[in-house]
Amino acid sequence: MKKLLLSLALAAIPFTASGQDMSNGANNFYQGERLTLEKVSFNNQYQMNVAGNLFLPQDYTPGVRYPAIIVGHPMGAVKEQSSNLYAQKLAEQGFITLAIDLSFWGESAGKPGHMVAPEIYTDDFSAAVDFLSTHASVDRNRIGVLGICGSGSFVISAAKIDPRMKAIATVSMYDMGAAVRDGLNKSTSIEQRKGIIQSAIDQRFREFTGGDIQYVPGTVNELDDRTPAIQREFYDFYRTARGAYTPKGERAELTTKPMLSSIGKFMNIYPFNDIETISPRPMLFISGDQAHSKEFSEQAYRLAGQPKELHWVKGAGHVDLYDRSDLIPFTKLAAFFQKNL
Repeated sequence: MKKLLLSLALAAIPFTASGQDMSNGANNFYQGERLTLEKVSFNNQYQMNVAGNLFLPQDYTPGVRYPAIIVGHPMGAVKEQSSNLYAQKLAEQGFITLAIDLSFWGESAGKPGHMVAPEIYTDDFSAAVDFLSTHASVDRNRIGVLGICGSGSFVISAAKIDPRMKAIATVSMYDMGAAVRDGLNKSTSIEQRKGIIQSAIDQRFREFTGGDIQYVPGTVNELDDRTPAIQREFYDFYRTARGAYTPKGERAELTTKPMLSSIGKFMNIYPFNDIETISPRPMLFISGDQAHSKEFSEQAYRLAGQPKELHWVKGAGHVDLYDRSDLIPFTKLAAFFQKNL
């Protein structure tokens, strides 16, 4: 498993002497002054409670129905990391927005925490549509979805079977199935894949027989001379004041780390299969042109039906588009949803 994660070492970003890069407008914990925040929760179809932050434009008019956008966080993150930023910036453009915690993460239900459960993650987005469709200020016929990193693959999976999602956008998308099955640029062999599966199954049985939960290494907790560049990129967000966030009741060193015993479930997720059936609903794929993950946006764009657009952010890496407001094309996203919702 460690070999797979180390194979992600493909991109480099500049660092300060402390290892923390706050340039280019990094602003994960942005708080909009012209918005109203409501803490909300609702059940998915599995009767699991999904937690969310609902943002309303401060000058919204009760009785008027607005278009709405659901925002999904990066895989291993929570809504306070990247999702809240996007949700607020889009709410400032006149949308009602909802940043959710996927099941088994953050404030949402699911025990044990950090479980990999792609089908349930996918349902969380449809549950969010259910919730917004009952809100007095939301036009139920104008609801869009936005998935960041791993959530990009989950919103595509959801949109294929939920036509209520009228416009679909992804940013720095990871196809979580392909990433675990094949590695970046198909760097994982079949034998390595089988080794990952065996490790997960061995750990599953240990837990069934009373053993402790083990977690995929995920983002490293410390840097050293051997830390790969891509791990440094994630460390700079998840392990510094720039983006670190520990949900109540969790241990900081475990944030971003999925359960090893469940990681094999990603092997069975193929979000791009039948992606063309989403058409004629529009799709927008946004990626940094320096992102180690750009292959996923390129493939999704190639396979998707019309209308579709692939937008490159010059000079941006994968994690840059989590929170660097000077690089994130919020205007592009707002125009996409304004046109299509």
